[in-house]
Parts: sequence; structure tokens; C-alpha cells
Amino acid sequence: MSRKKTLSRKKAISLLVGAAALVGGTAVAMTGTSQASVVCDGLATALGNNESFIAAQRAAPDALSEARIANRVAVIEEIERKQAASNCEVGEGGSGADAGDEASSGASPGGGAQPGGEADAGSGADAGSAAGAGNTGDAGNAGGSAEGDVVCAGSTVTLSGEAGAPAASSNQFPVGTTLRVTNLDNDKSTTVQVSSVSGSCALLNNEAFEQVREPGKFLIRNARIEQIQSAGQ
Repeated sequence: MSRKKTLSRKKAISLLVGAAALVGGTAVAMTGTSQASVVCDGLATALGNNESFIAAQRAAPDALSEARIANRVAVIEEIERKQAASNCEVGEGGSGADAGDEASSGASPGGGAQPGGEADAGSGADAGSAAGAGNTGDAGNAGGSAEGDVVCAGSTVTLSGEAGAPAASSNQFPVGTTLRVTNLDNDKSTTVQVSSVSGSCALLNNEAFEQVREPGKFLIRNARIEQIQSAGQ
């Protein structure tokens, strides 16, 4: 009788240990899946914004629509490469309402480049968005601000198609992190806060991208991204 009780206790302990390991493994798997889902959702949203912008430009073209569409196609190709690298469904796009509204007015991102190469003031802050709350961006020469830590070396920088005050989204840094993005081809920089999650190291919204873009281009291939301040500091 005693031996049976001993075996029963040992068996029960073994079953409990196995169950605990199974639960722990499931939790780890779910965490990994959740993180991957966040990245894929961010990429899908960016893709959808750009697709909506293209569709609206084709529906109501103007003299600059062809150039805008060509640049947005390049942006979409970059997003699709990131989707493939992140094991997301390539070509899957999310909601593109913001980009569609913007494009339907005939404007390029952040107010857009005009034929003379000048940019207007853009649409300003979006009262319904938390993006860059209290942050107006810091555009200017790259050497005029405090030094930061260079991150995501070799990354290109695109735009999200989202309106609002200058802000960024990221899959590397939490909300509240301050980043400076410099376009090394024209030495223009913008300092913004991360306000949401995306599938890129730094994805600029329209207003922030307008501060560093070259006329007629919507992809920065030669960029420097610096972390100026951590979230919460």
C-alpha cells in the first residue's frame, strides 16, 4: 500500500511539472506570435496607406500624380521586402483611410512638393491623433542638435501616409522614444517622438517626412537614425 502511494505521488509531481512546462512553452510561443503580429500589422497599415494614396491619385490625377505614384510604388516595394523578411503575408495591406483622404485632395505627403519645389505648411496636427502630441519636430541642419546614438545602420526611411504633427512609428523603440532622422543626401534632419508601432526601425508620418525629403522623392535610401532620448526620460 505504501509503495503504491509513493508511486502515485511521484507520478502526480511528474504530471504537474510537465503541465507547467507546457503552459510556459505556450506562453513563450504566444508572446512570439503577438510580437510578429504587431510587426505585420504595422507593415500592412503602411502598405494600405500607400495603396490608397495611389488609387486616389489615379482617380483624380494632376500634373504631379505620375511622379507621386512612381515614388509610392517604390515605397510599396520596400514594404513588401520587409514583409517577406518578417515572414508576413507579402502584399497584405491594412486600412488606408488617411492616405486616401490626403491623396483625394491632390496633395503629396505632408502638403506635398509644388511644381516650383516648395512645400506648403501641410495639414497641421490631427486633433484625433496622439501622434507627436506636444511635439512639433525639429527640422534643420544635422549638426545643430545634441549627439545621439546611431541605430539601425543601413536602414532606409519611408513615410506612413499618416497625417498629424511630426511623429514616427517603430518596431525597435517603444512609444515615447525620441529619434532624429537625417537625410544624408540633403543634410536635413527632423527630431520626433515615436508614437506608435510599425514594421520599420523608423517610419515617419507625412509632416515629419516633409521636413527631410528631397523634392519628388518619398524614400530616403541614405539615412542616419539616432536615438536622442529613451522613452520616459
